[in-house]
Amino acid sequence: MRFFVSFLVVFFLVFIGAYFINKYLTKWLGVEKKESISETPGKNLDRWGRGIILFIFICALPMVLEYENILQWYWVLFLNVLIGFQSFLEWKYLKPSKQYVITLTYLVFALVIMYGIDKFI
Repeated sequence: MRFFVSFLVVFFLVFIGAYFINKYLTKWLGVEKKESISETPGKNLDRWGRGIILFIFICALPMVLEYENILQWYWVLFLNVLIGFQSFLEWKYLKPSKQYVITLTYLVFALVIMYGIDKFI
């Protein structure tokens, strides 16, 4: 029960933190969220890239589950690759909107949370 309550508190704090980071950075950097990658010529590259990344990580998951001490690093790497890929596509296809800066900020925020999650709970 204690673990569940701790998890809910951490989840709530992360959600609130992400909301304020998004709000602050959107105003400070003047980010315009007009369109998504699926509305640009990079639509197919986005779909194929995400599918390939997901396939590779799903195939590697059974091997990673055998070693409990590297599971956290598996998720850190997965987040890094997936959000990094999204940020790259936003930079390439949505450069004037600066959405990639917020995505990179979320990547750093997620990596800090994933790295220190065992210290929070």
